[in-house]
Amino acid sequence: MAGDENYILLVEDNPDDVELTMLAFRKNNFANDIAVVEDGQEAIDFLLGDGPGGVAERGYPELILLDLKLPKLNGHEVLKRVKAEPATRRIPVVILTSSQEEEDIIRGYDLGANSYVRKPVDYQDFVEVVNNMGIYWLAINKSSF
Repeated sequence: MAGDENYILLVEDNPDDVELTMLAFRKNNFANDIAVVEDGQEAIDFLLGDGPGGVAERGYPELILLDLKLPKLNGHEVLKRVKAEPATRRIPVVILTSSQEEEDIIRGYDLGANSYVRKPVDYQDFVEVVNNMGIYWLAINKSSF
């Protein structure tokens, strides 16, 4: 497979949240490249398809940050598909969402999420959450990819 660069796949439809996430990673000095897809179907095509710009070109991401409230396919459907495929099931998936619904949390873990993080509203809190996620998932955690 092409590409051996470590990168993060951010599945997020809100441009403000995309920018905030990218700023938070830069502020915390995480050098990983971030690929962004804006809806659930685009995430599936990126991860499981053979089109340009996806895993066929880049290889698999080191981490997937997945919003739940997405157009076309919601985050739970994306998670279900990703964890059902042998090629992608070991990629760590962190649900990064504004939902506090207990049923969303339970369903996320039932479908194989590795972590569930609620997006803080405050910028400084968000930067701290991203820093903690980055330290754990990119520095401490050992991935099979």
